[in-house]
Amino acid sequence: MKKVLEAKHINKYFRKPVLFHVLKHITFEVQQGEFASIMGKSGSGKSTLLYILSTMDTDYEGSLYLNQELITGKSGPELSQLRNGHIGFVFQFHYLLSEFSVLENVMLPAKKLARKSRSEIEHDAIQKLKMLNIEHLARKRAHRISGGEKQRVAIARALINDPDILMGDEPTGNLDSFNAENVFQIFKQLKEEQGLSLLVVTHDIDFAKRTDRIIQMEDGCIVNTNAKPILGSINEGKPQL
Repeated sequence: MKKVLEAKHINKYFRKPVLFHVLKHITFEVQQGEFASIMGKSGSGKSTLLYILSTMDTDYEGSLYLNQELITGKSGPELSQLRNGHIGFVFQFHYLLSEFSVLENVMLPAKKLARKSRSEIEHDAIQKLKMLNIEHLARKRAHRISGGEKQRVAIARALINDPDILMGDEPTGNLDSFNAENVFQIFKQLKEEQGLSLLVVTHDIDFAKRTDRIIQMEDGCIVNTNAKPILGSINEGKPQL
């Protein structure tokens, strides 16, 4: 099985106001087609780790590999290209540009990557919206759609460049249970139908226990990289897309 992402001996320090060792000797990997979640109490270092793994934070010790290529030490412009072309990211808040249309928001990362023509990018964006059953929103302004719809648009935007891995920082944290379930089913479908790798930080145990494995963090350390999800009574029916 191909390793999409690998972290080796990652250490992270906050230096102000005093020296604090926030991540300690983090080592783990994510395989192609794996859906993994990261759990831990607030302050355990989950989001800090995710920002390093996504290359948005480069102030760390250790080694990070993407598709088995060492990316630690690469320049800012190189990392920007790698991130935009290979990593999708979904935040707790959607960060859509409110005065832009849904379609324009989804197209933005592909326009930045500049590998395709505008017409090709628009076609790809429409396909992503169709996949998420929100193509009817394409011409609407982002501020005119609901919260659940905005998060779907954010997912479509994260997928526009066909990344190798999709990362999420509490992607269901601002959603009600119905929309949170929809997001989970979208992620599950991406894994099963497209073989996409997913790594999601979450506080939601109902979400985490249905992923392939749970990576547990405590006080800046990984204490278990293969916690087996506990089956519950959550509805695991067909995607409500």
